[in-house]
Amino acid sequence: MRTSVYIRRALLLLPLLFWTLLCAAQNRDSEQLGMALEYFNSGKYHEALLKFERLEKQYRLNPRFHAYMGVCYYYEWQYDKAVRQLEEAIPQLTAFAPHERSFYYFAAAESYFNLGKYGKAVPLYEAMINLCYEQEKGDALYRLGFCYLMTGKEKEALDYFESALAYYKRYRNSQDLQARQAQLEHMIKGLRERVPEELYVEPAPEPPAEEVAAEEEEEDEQGVTYVGEE
Repeated sequence: MRTSVYIRRALLLLPLLFWTLLCAAQNRDSEQLGMALEYFNSGKYHEALLKFERLEKQYRLNPRFHAYMGVCYYYEWQYDKAVRQLEEAIPQLTAFAPHERSFYYFAAAESYFNLGKYGKAVPLYEAMINLCYEQEKGDALYRLGFCYLMTGKEKEALDYFESALAYYKRYRNSQDLQARQAQLEHMIKGLRERVPEELYVEPAPEPPAEEVAAEEEEEDEQGVTYVGEE
């Protein structure tokens, strides 16, 4: 009889023991998630990815964490995995800041570009342009020029290269980009000689200096939103 009493008491304690162990495991996983986010925000993408991958095996991560994983895969040169994560996550992130979303589009576009899938990269670069800051548009326009050049569409490539050069000169005319600007000028000259004159359209005029100054002042007031910031 006494033995059966002990057994009943033990059975009554099992749910409490299970709940205690479950809470302890969840606390450890919360700490792991916090470490993953800390690694991500400090640019330690390999370490962050290891944490995210382990957590993904146990939990259903939200779309933003999948976007983080996509960015990690992009920086790890695992482009196939990057596009899978980002293509799934991006449509579910419409409520987040435009600048943060623009980087997810850029990482997905760059991944497709590096995979040689230029047609898939084009709409992602275009989406980035609609969301990013003015000084960042030159990079997307530059890549778009190469997407069209690599697929034999020289007229479109010329248009994008000219736009990229205009944005670089207006917004990022710094010493570190002089070589790229020289490259663009050389490529534009070569393409103008190849594209039939009747198809050539002069690039749109650059925005007035006062308009640019107003945009820069507005962006300074708003501050920069980095990927991963809450």
